[in-house]
Amino acid sequence: MSPSHRIESIVCQPDLVAVEWASGAVSEFASLWLRDNLPEDRDLHSGQRLVDIADLPERPRIRSATVRDGALCIEWEQETRPAAFDLEWLAGQAAGADCARPEVAPKRWLHGAQIDVVRDFAWAALAAAQADPDVRRVWLSQLLSDGIAFLRQVPPTDAGILAAVSWIGRVAETNYGQVFDVRSVPQPENLAYSDLGLGLHTDNPYRDPVPGFQVLHALQVSPEGGDSLFADGFALADHLRATDPAAFALLTRTPVPFLYRSPDAELYAERPLIQLSAGGEVTAVHYNSRSIAPLRIGARDAAAFYGAYRQFARLLRYPRHQVNYRLTTGDLVVFDNHRVLHGRTRFSSAQFPRHLRGCYLTRDSVRSQAALARRGCDRWAFP
Repeated sequence: MSPSHRIESIVCQPDLVAVEWASGAVSEFASLWLRDNLPEDRDLHSGQRLVDIADLPERPRIRSATVRDGALCIEWEQETRPAAFDLEWLAGQAAGADCARPEVAPKRWLHGAQIDVVRDFAWAALAAAQADPDVRRVWLSQLLSDGIAFLRQVPPTDAGILAAVSWIGRVAETNYGQVFDVRSVPQPENLAYSDLGLGLHTDNPYRDPVPGFQVLHALQVSPEGGDSLFADGFALADHLRATDPAAFALLTRTPVPFLYRSPDAELYAERPLIQLSAGGEVTAVHYNSRSIAPLRIGARDAAAFYGAYRQFARLLRYPRHQVNYRLTTGDLVVFDNHRVLHGRTRFSSAQFPRHLRGCYLTRDSVRSQAALARRGCDRWAFP
């Protein structure tokens, strides 16, 4: 047991226990919360709870609380069965305790132009990541924290992308298939398949669910133009909240219709441009002006919404908010499609062909792989 998880003193009341840790921090645990988390009420194999709230006493009362053998031991007034809570586990559940999950507290980067991509974001050679669990753990953790990470030396072949992402997450198949090719074609059904520059956006907000993470693998790059652009949507949304709370609030509560039509697909979904958690934290940015359908908004409300929409759009155009980086052949970038907006500069495919291959990864699978790597239970093995 870590010395910081030692308890110095206990104050016991019928409805709660307050403990003072060796660090001087004080934590309070409600009797009902303790009763709901009895270790013996969970299956030993799966860890899943064997009871639900209807099985618990409404007001469990604590008779005594003591520390014994590295555990907080509780005796109840109405029950003969005592309870024991491991101190290290209990410290991890305390309000304000550090959380090991980087996705819970992402590291914002508002001023993208000040970012040195090679220095400030996670990079790893594919072979090193496949061979070393520690490399995978650090890389995945930084991907969740920053919302973006890079691999180098990924074979620039059609099959290279799927082989490279097998340890990062599960590929989500769409109407494009498992992978899609970003290169210029005649009469493109999507502007991504043209030479045009693309403003910052998130992909596929017309899908349900919206793709979680996007992967782009550089098979052929242009020496002139075709630079990749990235920006932190969480940081931009928080900046809007700080500078114009009314505009921010409008963008969080106004449903926006997104539509995509092609010969083989018609996709439609409504969601706000900025999505919040129950606690009011930004959890997603959905911005793709190319696929917004006509808004269903009252005439008297239009000016306010369009004003907020325009203000957010202008933030995306400021170069100081943008990371500008030209991928080299064999580079692969993974980014959070709910957070990181991406775009590119214009190029000429007739002069310099450009070919990226992409895919989407499910959000939960990427987070699962990061959690497995953190706890040393990496399921992937490589020859």
